[in-house]
Amino acid sequence: MEKTKDKVKEPFSAYGSYSYADYLSWQLDEMVELIRGSVFKQAAAPRLIHQRISGKIFHQIYTFLQGKNCEVFTAPFDVRLPVSSKDLDKIDTVVQPDLCVVCDPEKLDELGCVGAPDLIIEILSPGNNKKELQLKYEVYEASGVKEYWVIHPDERTLLIYTLERGTYQPSRLLTLGDRVKSLALAGFVLDLNEVFGEL
Repeated sequence: MEKTKDKVKEPFSAYGSYSYADYLSWQLDEMVELIRGSVFKQAAAPRLIHQRISGKIFHQIYTFLQGKNCEVFTAPFDVRLPVSSKDLDKIDTVVQPDLCVVCDPEKLDELGCVGAPDLIIEILSPGNNKKELQLKYEVYEASGVKEYWVIHPDERTLLIYTLERGTYQPSRLLTLGDRVKSLALAGFVLDLNEVFGEL
């Protein structure tokens, strides 16, 4: 007789709303994110183009940040976005951005980051566009993430959302030939020819 799966360890959004404390108790073989209490399973492992873009950007940011207070992290890395409390059972959003930069060391602990990173970069994958462009956009804006970069690997484009007075303002669509300046990381410039070239 097949053993019934423990629902606490096999979460589905239909069962209700979850907290970060629940998230820590799950024993899963796949990555999940928690957005406003709902569980979102990650797609299959990122495609090759996704990994190449992520690696190129990570390398450039990591090199730029040497000797500075900020640190860059790559998924899987838990970013908890508390609304009213930092208590584990009160946090209902934990995401794993493809890349993020944290400049306040007080936000870092052994579990990852608690509070808004200064910069978050997400690389779209088939099937996750709604999550990245709508759900995460909303929580990143509400949480105070200074810059949110969205990369479309197949189209070789980058769109930057910059937080101004609590609301995201979009850049124009950036692509090959553009050199991107970050307001969140003063002095950092990313040449998109180096990111999208030879993919």
